[in-house]
Amino acid sequence: MAGSWDGSYDPGSQSDDSHHFERLHIEPLYDAFVCPLTKQVMRDPVTLENGQTFEREAIEKWFKECRESGRRLVCPLTQKELKSADLNPSIALRNTIEEWTTRNEAAQLDMARRSLNMNSSEDDVLLSLRFVQRICQKNRSNKHAVRNADLIPMIVDMLKSSSRKVRCKALETLLAVVEEDEDNKAILAEGDTVRTIVKFLSHEQSKEREEAVSLLYELSKSEALCEKIGSINGAILILVGMTSSKSENISTVEKADKTLENLEKCENNVRQMAENGRLQPLLTQILEGPPETKHSMAAYLGDLVLNNDVKVHVAKTVGESLINIMKSGNMQSREAALKALNQISSFDASSKVLIEAGILPPLVRDLFTVGANQLPMRLKEVSATILSNVVNSGYDVDSIPIGLDHQTLVSEDNVHNLLHLISNTGPPIECKLLQVLVGLTNSPTTVLNVVAAIKSSGATISLVQFIEVPQKDLRMASIKLLQNLSPHMGQELADALRGTVGQLSSLIRVISENTGISEEQAAAAGLLAELPERDVGLTRQMLDEGAFQLIISRVVKIKQGDIRGTRFVTPFLEGLVRVLARVTFVLSDEPVAVALCREHGLAALFVDLLQTNGIDNVQMVSAAALENLSLESKNLTRLPEMPPPGFCATIFPCFSKQAVITGLCRVHRGTCSLKESFCLLEGQAVHKLVALLDHTNAKVVEAALAALSTLLDDGVDIEQGVSVLCEAEGIKPILVVLLEKQTENLRRRAVWVVERLLRNDDIAYEVSGDQNVSTALVDAFHHADYRTRQIAERALKHVDKIPNFSGIFPNMG
Repeated sequence: MAGSWDGSYDPGSQSDDSHHFERLHIEPLYDAFVCPLTKQVMRDPVTLENGQTFEREAIEKWFKECRESGRRLVCPLTQKELKSADLNPSIALRNTIEEWTTRNEAAQLDMARRSLNMNSSEDDVLLSLRFVQRICQKNRSNKHAVRNADLIPMIVDMLKSSSRKVRCKALETLLAVVEEDEDNKAILAEGDTVRTIVKFLSHEQSKEREEAVSLLYELSKSEALCEKIGSINGAILILVGMTSSKSENISTVEKADKTLENLEKCENNVRQMAENGRLQPLLTQILEGPPETKHSMAAYLGDLVLNNDVKVHVAKTVGESLINIMKSGNMQSREAALKALNQISSFDASSKVLIEAGILPPLVRDLFTVGANQLPMRLKEVSATILSNVVNSGYDVDSIPIGLDHQTLVSEDNVHNLLHLISNTGPPIECKLLQVLVGLTNSPTTVLNVVAAIKSSGATISLVQFIEVPQKDLRMASIKLLQNLSPHMGQELADALRGTVGQLSSLIRVISENTGISEEQAAAAGLLAELPERDVGLTRQMLDEGAFQLIISRVVKIKQGDIRGTRFVTPFLEGLVRVLARVTFVLSDEPVAVALCREHGLAALFVDLLQTNGIDNVQMVSAAALENLSLESKNLTRLPEMPPPGFCATIFPCFSKQAVITGLCRVHRGTCSLKESFCLLEGQAVHKLVALLDHTNAKVVEAALAALSTLLDDGVDIEQGVSVLCEAEGIKPILVVLLEKQTENLRRRAVWVVERLLRNDDIAYEVSGDQNVSTALVDAFHHADYRTRQIAERALKHVDKIPNFSGIFPNMG
C-alpha cells in the first residue's frame, strides 16, 4: 500500500514545472521538512505514537484507506501496527517550516520578479507566472507578499505580450492574485487595467475570452469595482451579448451572466443593461427598489426604444406597478410613470395588457381633473397620447367602467368632456384627443355613441374647422375623424363644408398635393366620398372650385402607373373614384357637369376603371357612374334632321326607314359617341360590363347589371338593346344572375332585365324550356316586393307560364 501512494491529494506534482522556483531553495531543504508520503514540504506536520511525522492530510488519507480495505492500522514507514490513530501536532516543526518557507518564498518571488519583463524568454515568463499563481493558490498570505513585492503591475504588463500563451497565463495568474483579496483588486483597478481586461472579451481566441470573463467576474464581486467595470465603453454590451451567445461554452456564458448580476449593484449599470437589451434588472428595480430608484428607473424606461415584443413583456411585468405610481405618487413620480407608460402603450398588444391592468380609469381622471391636483399641460399631453394609444389598440373600451353609474369612455358626458378639452387646449393635446375619437369611431360598437354626443353638443362646426389648421398631424387626425363620422352624419358634414369658410377648399388642396399618396390624402378622399352623392349644392361648389379636374388628373396618374407603390394607393383611388362619380348624379341639372364629362372623357375613364381588378369598390362605383351617364345618353343623342318626304318616300316607306337608320345609334336612334353622349355601345363598354356579371362581389354585379339595364330602358329602342346584349353574349350571364339571386336588390334588378329580354320572341321561346328560369320567376312572383311581382308576372306571360287574361295585378304599369 505504501508503494501505491501517489500524492494525489495535492493538485500539483513534482514533475510540474511550476515547482521550478520551489526547488531553487535559498536555504537547505532538511529531510525533516518533507513528508515521507507526499515527498513535499509539510504545511501541517503531525506525529504518530511511534514518533514518525507526516502531513496531516496525507496520513489521514492513509488511515482511511486502511479502514476501507479492512486492514489493520500500521505506520506507512515501518509497517508496524499502531495501537492508536491519534495525531499530535508538531507545532515547533510547523513553525520552523513556516519560517523557512517564508524566507525561501520571498527569495523565490524575487527570482520570479526578475523574469517578468518583455526581455525574458516566453518560457521564463510562463514559469514565473505559474509560480506566482501557485503560491497564491497555496496560501492566502502569499497574496500579500505578491502585492508587497509590486508584482501585480508587472503581471499586468504581461497582458501586452505578443505571446498568446503569456497573455492567457497572465489573466489566469491575476485571477489567483485578486481572488478574495480586496486590496489586490483595488491595485488591479488602478489605471487602464480593467479596460485592458475588457478588451480581451472581444478577442477571437476563446481561451483569452474565458480567462478575461473569469477575472471580471471575480472583480465584479467588489461593489467598489462594479461602477469601474460598467464605465468602460462596451463592457456591458459585450457581456450581454455573451450571455445570449450560442457559440461560447456554458461556463463562459454562466460567468458572463453572474458578472452582470454583480454589476446590477450600480444603477448606471442597470440602465446600460436595459439599453443593451437586458431589461430584467431595470424591471426588478421598478418592482422592488426603493421609491427614488423606482421613479428614476421608470423615467429611464420611458426614454428607451423598445421593440414590440419587449413592450408586451414590460407591460406584463411592470404595467400594474407603473399604473400605481401614476395614481398615487408625487408629481415627479407620476411624470416618470407616464413617460414609461407612453413608451409601452405604443404597440397594440402591450396597450391591451395595460388596459387589463387598469390604466383607463386613472388616465381619464387625470385628463379631466381641474384644480389643485390637475396635471400640468405637458403631462396632460402625455396622458392624451397614452389614451390615444390604448383606444386605438382595438380593445373594446366600452366594456371598461371609468366612472360612477357604470359610465364608460363613450358615455355622453365623457365624450362631451373630450370635445370640451379639444376646444380649450393647444394643438399637441388637441391632436391626441382627436386621435382618441378616431379610435372610438373606428369601432362599430362605439361610433354611434360618439356621433350622438357630437350632435348633442353641437360640435360639428368646431371639428370641421380643424381641416384648415397648419399643423399636419392635427389636420390629419381631424380628417380621419370626420371620415369615420361621415357615414353616420354625412348631411351634417356636407352642410358644414358647403359654406364660404374654406374647409372644402382645404380638403381639395390636401387631395391635390403632388407628394405621392399620404394617409391624410386617402382620408380626405374617403371623407368626401362618404358625403351624400345627391347633394347638388356641394357638387356645384366642387365644380366651381375645379375639384373634379384635379381628381381626374390624380386618377389618370394612378392608372398610368405614375403614382404607385404606397400603402394608401388603394383607399385613395377608391375615394377619388367615388368623389368623381358625384358629377354623374347632376347631369340633368348642371350643364357644366355635362361639359366637364365631355371635355375630360369621363365615360371612357369609367369604362377603363371597370378593369381595375382587385379593387371591388372602384369597379362598382365606375359601373354606377356609367349607369348615370348612360341614362343621360337618350337626352344627349343628336337626332338627325329628317328631309321632307318625297314622292317615292310616300309610295315606298321602306326607303324612308333606311334613311333614318343609316349611321345612327341602334339604341338611341341618333348620332352617339362615348365622349359626347356617353353611349355604352362605344369603347367596348358593354362587353366589360357583361364580364363583371361573373364577379364574386354581389354589389359589383348589381352595379354592372344596372348599367346594362339602361340599354333596355324606356325611351330607347329596347329591341335593339336586347340585340346588343345578345351580341355581347350577355343573355346567359344575366339569367345566371337571376338564378343565383344573391341579394334582394340583385333579384329585383335581374327580374326587371329578364322581363325586357323576354319581350324578344326568340329569347322567350328558348327560355321557356329552361325550368330553372321559370322557377326563379315564379319564386319572385310569389315572394318579391309588389313592383317586382308585377314584373315577374309579365315575364311569366312571355314564356306562357301565366295566361294573358290573368287579373292578379289590375293596375300594371
